[in-house]
Amino acid sequence: MTNVIMPTNPPYQPDQSHQPYQQLPIIDLSAADRGPQARALLRAQLHSAAHDVGFFQLVGHGVSEAETAALLDATHRFFALPEAGRLALDNVNSPHFRGYTRTGDERTGGSRDWRDQLDIGAERPARAPGPGEPAYWWLEGPNQWPAALPELRTAALAWIDRLSSVAARLLRELLASIGAPAGFYDPVFGDRAHPHLKLVRYPGSSGDGADQGVGAHKDYGFLTLLLQDRVGGLQVERADGFFHDVPPVPGAFVVNLGELLEVATDGYLLATNHRVVSPPGATERFSVPFFYNPRLDARIERLPFPHASAAPGVTSDPANPLFAEYGRNELKGKVRAHPLAAARHHAELLAPA
Repeated sequence: MTNVIMPTNPPYQPDQSHQPYQQLPIIDLSAADRGPQARALLRAQLHSAAHDVGFFQLVGHGVSEAETAALLDATHRFFALPEAGRLALDNVNSPHFRGYTRTGDERTGGSRDWRDQLDIGAERPARAPGPGEPAYWWLEGPNQWPAALPELRTAALAWIDRLSSVAARLLRELLASIGAPAGFYDPVFGDRAHPHLKLVRYPGSSGDGADQGVGAHKDYGFLTLLLQDRVGGLQVERADGFFHDVPPVPGAFVVNLGELLEVATDGYLLATNHRVVSPPGATERFSVPFFYNPRLDARIERLPFPHASAAPGVTSDPANPLFAEYGRNELKGKVRAHPLAAARHHAELLAPA
């Protein structure tokens, strides 16, 4: 899911009002098809949002209401299964970190996240690393599906394909918006890309005074496209150092840039801290983040673009080192976030006590 970093900003204070940050930029991807002038405006908006904020709301993406409804219906049906049905897919049983995680079993910043979820990736045969091969090949493998809900597999894999196409188009427009070759990163994706989908439920407050739905973090791939319901809770760190609510926009995806784009542009494009505050009381919140990631063995080259001299450098975090190969970054994140699965299948990767 995410590379874990410890929050370094003032705590969220819900009674504070920051009027300039009531909403993220809203960008219409369909403008790319409406002629040179509309496309130029789109790219100007993308440039500003990616350089100044690292987050925006995406509309005009072409994903239909029917496609969205099919996925959300399957998601709600999954979380309505008896607990035994969900635990049959426990990700502790998967050396590939696929499957169901119970509420409180995932960690961000060393603290539990008050949510449960189903992790899904590209459906591929298990690959155990051979002698001398990187351990990140463990991340390739089959998903776990509920036998009682066959429509979930259909909807989830269709969503991965659909959003991979949207993200690929968006990435090309984004690169072009800063004057870079639009297809520069096409070779690191292709049919061996490593997309990741989460179906997430936030079941309300934990009741112990903690409100961490998921702790502050940055995503470690290229792009994240988030489908959120009408219940708020997502917060993004802005230039004033505070975390601000992201009000849901019907039909929009919340898009954020991952650390690979920050590294590729030497910090010119931003991977931004974000988190989720648990909904109050027994209110449930559902969200579906999709992570557009390259091949596990992809080495991310520095992007050539005319604004490179204005790049401020990559954010430094000694607790979160970044590696040239994408797979090493994802494996690092999975081991941190899912300590129970890591202890069962990959004890050799855990730091000594």
